[in-house]
Amino acid sequence: MFIADSQVHLWHLGTPERPWPTPAPGHPGPHKPFAFTAEYLLGEMDKAGVHRAVLISPIFEGTRNDVVLEAARQHPRRFGVMARFDPLAEGGRDWLPTWYAHPGLLGIRFTLHIPGHRPMLVENQLDWLWAQAERLNKPVMLMAHFADLPHVARIAERHPGLKLTVDHMGLTLGKDAEAFLDFAHLPALGKYPNVSVKVSCLPYHSTEAYPFQAMHPYVRQVYDAFGPKRMFWGSDLSRLQCTYTQMITMFTEEMTWLTPDDLGWIMGRALCEWLDWPL
Repeated sequence: MFIADSQVHLWHLGTPERPWPTPAPGHPGPHKPFAFTAEYLLGEMDKAGVHRAVLISPIFEGTRNDVVLEAARQHPRRFGVMARFDPLAEGGRDWLPTWYAHPGLLGIRFTLHIPGHRPMLVENQLDWLWAQAERLNKPVMLMAHFADLPHVARIAERHPGLKLTVDHMGLTLGKDAEAFLDFAHLPALGKYPNVSVKVSCLPYHSTEAYPFQAMHPYVRQVYDAFGPKRMFWGSDLSRLQCTYTQMITMFTEEMTWLTPDDLGWIMGRALCEWLDWPL
């Protein structure tokens, strides 16, 4: 089966020449106490049978994309990048039109759940950006609290040509049932054909052991609302609470209601088609 991971972070250890930026509130630093390099990731992908991965700079890197872009440049058949940038910074409105200067760039990604970024979503500070991304045909991935997803619905309705992807099934805080408070806002987005969902990072929000059975009914609700062509499997490997292989078999072996055709879409094909990343 062709498998493409919709989210993995990469980082190098901080050096005097390239120190880590000041972390965002609530995000003290790397998920693992070692460098998560392209070489390390490729080894893990090969062992698990993952063909491609979307790379995203972690929050503590701020808006720097140099590590992930270099990985995509060196390994264009394996990696693509969803880039971070600060749309409110000076010159922010000029960033998207420079897109093609960055080989391997597939789209942009925002963490709109953290306190410093949330106003960009809930106070409608980025209406110009959504219009620009729609005009330029640039897909967007974003993290947002369940309770803030009606703002995503507003964007999707106003910009039907803009491809939006909700990260991690909308999970941002908590474990088990607590993590899914206000979950109903996510299936409600299924009526918008320009909205998709990453079914990623699920074990991080569970206190259960593999196969994280309590998560399965929520995945089924996403399937019923969005269908397999708008669901993108992903690991968020650096935060994974199980093995990489188990994150795969959680879907391919444990969710027996998924057909082989469903799995072909969810595990990789749908992501690549959505991001216009040719197989």
